[in-house]
Formats: sequence, structure tokens, C-alpha cells
Amino acid sequence: MLLQRIGNRGIRLGTLFERAAARHPANILILDHDLDIAPGLGRRATVAEVADLVDDFASRLWAARVRPGDRVVIYKSDGFDITLLACATARVGAVPVLLSPKLDGETVTELVRRTDRPYLVTDQAKLEQELPGSVAGLASGVLLTSGSHPAATALSEFEGVERVAAVTMPPEHPALITHTSGTTGTPKLAVHTGRTLQARYRPQASVVTPLIRGRETIAMHVSFVHSRLFTALAISLHRGFPIVVLADSDPAHVGELFARLRPGILEAHPNSFMKWEELADDPRRPLSNVKLYSSTFDAIHPRTVQRLLGATDRRAPVFGQLYGQSEIGPAVARSFSRRRAAEADGRCVGMPFPGMTDVRVVSRNGQPPSKDNPGFIEVKSDGRIVTYLGEQARYDKQLSEGGWWRMGDVGYRTKWGCLHLLDREVDVIEGFGSTLAAEDRLFARLDDLAEVIIIPGADGRAVPVVCTKDDVPLDLEAWRAAAEGLPPMADPVQWRLADLPQTATTKIKRLELARVLTNQGG
Repeated sequence: MLLQRIGNRGIRLGTLFERAAARHPANILILDHDLDIAPGLGRRATVAEVADLVDDFASRLWAARVRPGDRVVIYKSDGFDITLLACATARVGAVPVLLSPKLDGETVTELVRRTDRPYLVTDQAKLEQELPGSVAGLASGVLLTSGSHPAATALSEFEGVERVAAVTMPPEHPALITHTSGTTGTPKLAVHTGRTLQARYRPQASVVTPLIRGRETIAMHVSFVHSRLFTALAISLHRGFPIVVLADSDPAHVGELFARLRPGILEAHPNSFMKWEELADDPRRPLSNVKLYSSTFDAIHPRTVQRLLGATDRRAPVFGQLYGQSEIGPAVARSFSRRRAAEADGRCVGMPFPGMTDVRVVSRNGQPPSKDNPGFIEVKSDGRIVTYLGEQARYDKQLSEGGWWRMGDVGYRTKWGCLHLLDREVDVIEGFGSTLAAEDRLFARLDDLAEVIIIPGADGRAVPVVCTKDDVPLDLEAWRAAAEGLPPMADPVQWRLADLPQTATTKIKRLELARVLTNQGG
């Protein structure tokens, strides 16, 4: 299939809220936390007020000598102001570089070095508690969103400066730099342009448009440093949807909030939805009004889909699953309904977007890819990033002739064209089959499981690391019954869910977990 060329001017992050306010000025944005840059704003604001806040901080950055083409690393305590500061940075023509608050100081220092003397926007807590003193010498200037520090300038010093006009950069110019998940080592810095971000907007909007008629409240729990959040915001703001932005995914907190606000659309990462399964049994029915669940970039366990679809009173709710990657955006999509959820194959992640993305599976060994002989998954999309900052050779290594991008996953396609994701390339345990499929089976059979990760042990044998709800002791007899019929595995190793190493998007760092387990003699 030949991909259609997308003519677009690119997503303009700097004026995103301003343009939305012009169309829907009274639309509201609700937060579950206070903003460090504007604690007085409160937790409920109109889109017009948010647009003014972006304009204000863009002018403060300009007063701090940030100019078009400059890079601005944003690494601060978690909050939606990370996203707003990115928009403010783009508004003056500079390029926001978003680093997760979960990254350690040494990793951030290396990424700042790779960014080549950017401005660093951070806060007192990060400077004093996590970042080494050497980081200031790698930056053109250090700007604080809160607190004070002798090596930095507080953005509060520029309060009330004269407002400056928005700068429009060419759509081919870098518009945003995000880091990869870091599941396989030091994160890479992915460079997006306005045009590649717009190319990601189209398939995501194409999923929402036929499913949602009228005005629905959308609740989002997406990493504030992830490119997905910007396209999700663009879709919601463009349509005038009231937006609820969550920083805290704790089910008790989310249940209380949703019971009051009754969102019609939920956007979250798969692991967040797994945590929210227990809301299906909440007597306040916090999920009763959900029409669409939207899960990003990874396959999700069928048990989770079934539980959440059963928790809503809407007549025909849909669970939409997007499979993709930070580097490529959404590549394929699949929808689940109540009718299909119980027996659904969780490894089937869907079909490409006609005219927008394409997918193929390339043999690993010269034999045709199949369920028993999975191949390398490759994707073609105009939403592909243009480079890894400072690592062009690494970028080129994943790019095949014809513009095909190696996803780092293995799988196969059925005769109907549906893509089945079986494992990450680096997680394949030869002779075991799909670890992800085995995990799906265990989830379906054990209601008490909160997480299960099958990784190779020191001797190469598959080792299941399990977490239970409320960290109750695993019922070994029930485990053995659930594991019957699966490939041989070592005895399960139980961990607390909070102790599992996670990325900014709550993916489990399987390689790191395997290393820790090996070092512990597990």
C-alpha cells in the first residue's frame, strides 16, 4: 500500500491553547493538582485562562533571552505545567526538550550534554536533590519554575514583562524533542517536527470522530513528557471537550474524581487501566458514563478490557487500542466491544490506518513469519521522527530502505492482515513462545494478579515475576492451576508492584528487572 502524502502546516504547539480559546473560550480544564508555575490559578480554569498563562510564560522565557531555534530542556517535578511550559517554549520559536521527572540526575545530565548547551527549566527541588552541580555548566542558563537557587534565575522575576507575539516556525523545523521509554538503556532523544506531529494527529482523530457524537468530558492520565499528550490535547481542544488532567493514577483518588465528574472518554497508558480495574466494583460507579476507553502504544490484557467495558452503563462502549512507538506514533488500531472482549486475543493489536500507516513483518531466519516463527515488525508512517538528537547513526540503523522503521518487536500477520505482537526483540525467550500471550492467560485465570512479567533467568529459563493486589501472598496452588498448559517456567517470584522498575509511561523495564533478579540469585 502506498501511503498518502499529508499536506499540512504542522501542529503549532505554541498557539494550541490560543486557537482553542478562540473557538471555545468557555471550555474548561480541570486538574487534580496545583501548577507550580501558577498555584493561584487553582484546579479549574477556562481554556482562555490557560492560553493566557502560556502567553505569559512565553514572554518570561523571551525576557530570559530564549530565542527561536534554541533548545529548552524541561525537567521539573511532575505536573501539567511541564506541558504548558513546552507550549510556551514553542510559542517563542524555541524547541522544548521534555525529560521525565522519573529520570535520575545522572541520566538527565547526559541528555542535557547531548542537547548541546540548552536552557534548562527546572525547580529548586530537582537542583538540590537530584541534579549534580555540573549540570549548570552544560546549560546556557538555568531557569526555575519554583523556589530559588544561586546557580539559577527564577521565572517569577519576569512576572509582568511585556507580552511578545507568537513566532511561527516552518513545519519542517524541530517542534518537540521527547525521550524514548528507556526500557533498553539510556533514553534516546526523539526529534519531532510540526509536520510529523500533525501526521500523528490524523489517525488518532480518525478513531475518535466516528465514535463520539456531541460533547464529552475527556479524562487523561498520560505522561506529561510524552508526544501522545499533545495530539490528544489537540483533538480534545479542537472539539471543545472539557478536559480532566490527572497526575495521580491511584485508584482511590481517581474513583473519587470520576464519581464527581463522570467522564465520557478515558485516555491512559495500559498499566493505568490495569490499576483502574478495581473501579469496576466501586459502588459509586465512577466509570458508568464512559463511552470510549483509549489506550496508547501497547497491547492490553483482555481481562482489563472486559472489566472496564463491564463497568459502564453506556449502550455501546468501545475500548480502542493503539499500537505504536514514540518514534513512529500510532501504527495500527483495534477496537473491543463487550461482545468481543471476553474471547478476544490480546496479542492481536489491529490493522494499519488506511492511507496513513502501513506495517509489514520481516523474517528473522529466512522462513515465513508465523505464530511459531515470529518476524521483525516494521512500520511506515509520515509521523516518524526525523532523527535521534546527536545519534544519527543509531537512527539510521533502525530505518530500512523504503522508509520502513524497525519497531523492536516481533510478531506476525494473519491472513486477514491483523498484526499480532508477541514480544519485544530483546525479551524473546527461545523455545518458550510469546511471553506476552502467556501473561495474558495468567491474568485471565487469576483475578488477584496486579502484574506478571515473564523474563529470562540466569540459566535462560523463563521466570515469572508476579505482583498481587494489595500485595497479598500469592496462592501457589491457584498459580499452578493457572499455569497449566503454558510452557515450563521456574517458580514465581513475588514483588511489590511499587518496586518494579518503570518508565515514564509506566512500562516495566524488563531488562533491568532481569538484571536485578540475576544479581539477587533469582
